Amino acid sequence: MNISSLYKPIRIVLVGQYSIIQYALEKLIDQQNSTMAVVGNYSNCTESLLNLDKDSPNIIIINPNLEEEKYLEAIFDLIVKTHAKVLIFKWLQHAEIYDKFLLAGARGFLEKEFPLDTIIKAIEKVHEGQLWLSQSTIIRLLNELSLQSLKKSHLQNKDEIHKLTPKEKKVFFTMIENVELPGKIVAARLNISESTLRNHLTSIYDKLNIHNKSELRSYVDKHKLK
Repeated sequence: MNISSLYKPIRIVLVGQYSIIQYALEKLIDQQNSTMAVVGNYSNCTESLLNLDKDSPNIIIINPNLEEEKYLEAIFDLIVKTHAKVLIFKWLQHAEIYDKFLLAGARGFLEKEFPLDTIIKAIEKVHEGQLWLSQSTIIRLLNELSLQSLKKSHLQNKDEIHKLTPKEKKVFFTMIENVELPGKIVAARLNISESTLRNHLTSIYDKLNIHNKSELRSYVDKHKLK
């Protein structure tokens, strides 16, 4: 028996409007001596979602269209609903959205300037369970986490926060760390349903004398929590 046959290839799905990048990437993956295989190639995340069970991917690589709000929502949906590890091509003109993808569960970012062999290495490392992030991104995220931890510690001592139950505190702090993300993403991070999240938020809003997500954002800004 050929030893290589004992190892299953990394199953990869490509998502995005078909481009020279996607074409080159598919050709490169096909040349990886049976260690990788493209099992699906879709123009958008909605199509990929519909075929998740059939494709059963290990890695999903998204070349996103960030101009359309519905496409953004579909990216978040795909990140949350798939068990595959997600890599996303990063376009500098939309840099602010990528932290949200990371918070939602994306495992790293690719850049069109990367040599093709670097992209192959990124696929291998992410498949092994690692993140694929630049040094500057890691340093920035660590600094932000440290700052948020200090602010959270300060806020824990405020009288109105003591009104919350331990579960509500967990929901509250998860919400303020992800205030710009859709509710379904926050619910997934908490391992609860959207309806349960809404019930918790109703109680939290009542105790903190706020009424909606917009006022929650104002609360976050007022206490400099972001």
